[in-house]
Amino acid sequence: MEVVYKIFAASFGFVVLFYTWRILNWAYIQPKRLEKSLGNQGLTGNTYKFLYGDLKEMSKMFNHAKSTPINLHDDIKPRVLAFLHKTFEKYGQESFIWLGPRPTVMITEPELVKEVMTKFNLYQKPKNSNPLTKLLAQGLFSYEGDKWSKHRKIINPAFHFEKLKLMIPAFYLSCEEVLNKWETSISQQGSCEMDVWPYLQNLSSDAISRTAFGSSYKEGRKVFELQKEQAEYIIKALQTIYIPGWRFVPTKRNNRMKEIEKEIQSSIRGMIDKRVKVMKAGEAGNNEDLLGILLESNFNEIEQYGNKSFGMTTDEVVEECKLFYLAGQETTSALIVWTLVLLSQYPEWQMKAREEALQNFGNQTPE
Repeated sequence: MEVVYKIFAASFGFVVLFYTWRILNWAYIQPKRLEKSLGNQGLTGNTYKFLYGDLKEMSKMFNHAKSTPINLHDDIKPRVLAFLHKTFEKYGQESFIWLGPRPTVMITEPELVKEVMTKFNLYQKPKNSNPLTKLLAQGLFSYEGDKWSKHRKIINPAFHFEKLKLMIPAFYLSCEEVLNKWETSISQQGSCEMDVWPYLQNLSSDAISRTAFGSSYKEGRKVFELQKEQAEYIIKALQTIYIPGWRFVPTKRNNRMKEIEKEIQSSIRGMIDKRVKVMKAGEAGNNEDLLGILLESNFNEIEQYGNKSFGMTTDEVVEECKLFYLAGQETTSALIVWTLVLLSQYPEWQMKAREEALQNFGNQTPE
């Protein structure tokens, strides 16, 4: 019996030492080794700080930059990319930053950027160590190699110019709703001061809901509201070091993130199932929205090769639908508000844009 206890104690001690070594290597030894290697190659950056690297300073500078307003003619780099701007000023363009225990080399030379973007088999996308981030969306942007090629081929038809032209009425409806709200807010003097950012966020969400899910856009809008909430949780998660197994701890945030994921999965799967039934029954469905085009392209790919492996699974279609929102909502609303800022600075371009719109559409509704 004593021999058994000794064997058990020795095995337990070995396991503890093994994982202690792995954690120490991940959190300190390997980062210091990489820091030395980068220095030998002429790259400079902050000295590695145990476990967090530059994350704490990045978060602090980001929050500070957002806390104060800037003028229209101010340099936006210190506000948008505060930490990176400081790094370039301090260490030059051949530098690196620490995202936790992992160094990230900053590339600014066009030829190097071209090499990284074209040799995608050599320079692959970094894998996020926090599995909670997968709850937001996977899809095309996270894939590599053959899987990326397959998804790109199936998704491409949804973004052909002729298909996008069919979505103009949906864009028009979304814009009209916002403009009507603005018109009711105008005073008798014919002017008012307004924060347009919330309206433009709703505009892009509504437009994507209509173009992605067509007649089910109200349900799609609910999905996007949940995605927005999920994105806020993910951003907070990325600003901290992930402890292996933490996602299983029933914290308030973890529980809510899992609830959101279940709701999103249920809603999108419900819309997909309805469309698939219509398509299998041979009925005339709505294939002019992104979901319809995506499903049609997926079915065509499977029928052409006679094998389901050439198409996407339902899980993968769900992830691509989530990605529609993630890739389009915030980027579109930010682009529109920045366009309005520039037009306000240059009235002559306002006049040219107005004249072009009137010349092409007059008082007619876009079709």
